[in-house]
Amino acid sequence: MSMKLTKSDAIREIKDIFFITLGLMCYAIGWAAFLLPYQITTGGVTGISAIIFYATGFPIQYTYFIINAVLMLCSFKILGFKFTLKTTYGIFMLTFLLGFFSDLIGTQQIIGEGQEFMACMVGAALCGIGLGIVFANNGSTGGTDIIAAVINKYRDVTFGRMILYCDIIIISSCYFVFEDWKRVVFGFATLVVISYVLDLIVNSARQSVQFMIFSKEYAKIADRIISETHRGVTVLDGTGWYSKNGVKVLVVMAKKSQSVSIFRLVKDIDPNAFISQSSVIGVYGEGFDRIKVK
Repeated sequence: MSMKLTKSDAIREIKDIFFITLGLMCYAIGWAAFLLPYQITTGGVTGISAIIFYATGFPIQYTYFIINAVLMLCSFKILGFKFTLKTTYGIFMLTFLLGFFSDLIGTQQIIGEGQEFMACMVGAALCGIGLGIVFANNGSTGGTDIIAAVINKYRDVTFGRMILYCDIIIISSCYFVFEDWKRVVFGFATLVVISYVLDLIVNSARQSVQFMIFSKEYAKIADRIISETHRGVTVLDGTGWYSKNGVKVLVVMAKKSQSVSIFRLVKDIDPNAFISQSSVIGVYGEGFDRIKVK
């Protein structure tokens, strides 16, 4: 089987790498500019690295890389090469970016002294946006994802629950460094904001809609949708129960951003067309998200 990429596949991969890098930059800035200077931590391997940094002064990027390197070796042996490969770029790039922005910003408190809560919110929002961009473009940062995948392979524990358990342990452990419950509370607040913003970004980026279009000019509308929006159209046979007449129904799956274009072209062809638009939780397949089963 040939592994040669088509031109469209190559363009998509380049686009993914660009946005993954952009997301990692946003995540690294959130940590280096707003969380580290105010000694705030959260879950994941980055949170472990931050706690070690607060306790010993050992640079966060080195701890992050070392822990992930060990986890990658475990994942390669247990989960296989494919799982390990897709996290490699994210780990190396984030290691570099954490080091770069940490050296650039240092311990400078941008918002001002005594503004830990504001720094917590801003830093968490930036981290959530960054992770959202990474995940929306099929990227990964490794970390607790690997731990969850390894445990999930041998135990009946879901990924989400396992990652939650890891984050609770990591955030709670910062009490032994600062002996201050306020830091623990900030850590959980940061985790909640990151999770919320992450879901918001991913869901917005992948939100799709379904159209059902009833029109006598269905053929013209279908041709225009295919040629102008590059979306597939399915034609269904229906019967209007009031009139008892046959009717053709067009079913179209599209990105939410394409909704206005579809409404305009339908109006141009048949202003009297009947259109139903509904949001769908997820659309998988050609032209949409890839089917992922772990």
